[in-house]
Amino acid sequence: MALHDPLGDMLTRIRNAQMRKRDRVSTPGSSFRARVLDVLKDEGYIRGYSTTEFGNGRTEFDVELKYAEGEPAIREIARVSKPGRRVYASVDALPRINNGLGIAIVSTPKGVMADHSAREQNLGGEVLCTVF
Repeated sequence: MALHDPLGDMLTRIRNAQMRKRDRVSTPGSSFRARVLDVLKDEGYIRGYSTTEFGNGRTEFDVELKYAEGEPAIREIARVSKPGRRVYASVDALPRINNGLGIAIVSTPKGVMADHSAREQNLGGEVLCTVF
């Protein structure tokens, strides 16, 4: 089966694992997913992730989820820009999630970053997902 939205698949795996109170979740690896996971780690939404090489160029990420007092660190994670409808925003139009309590992950010409980093560097781009 073809996977048309790899980022959406990863976000759904994280969402489902947190509903089941899992400590870890695995997802197929790619450099794009790694950059999104780096942002989630830097912002404190996940503990981290490790990479497993299977050969033939195939990799897998093992994402370690974060909980505080039994509640997941990620309350809600939602895909914004989808393959059927891309969503772009200029630096002035970047969304503020819960008055700055959450983040929007943005793909900019200088890489994947959180919305506040994009504002600091005066960059706009594709709004990938929102997290709070």
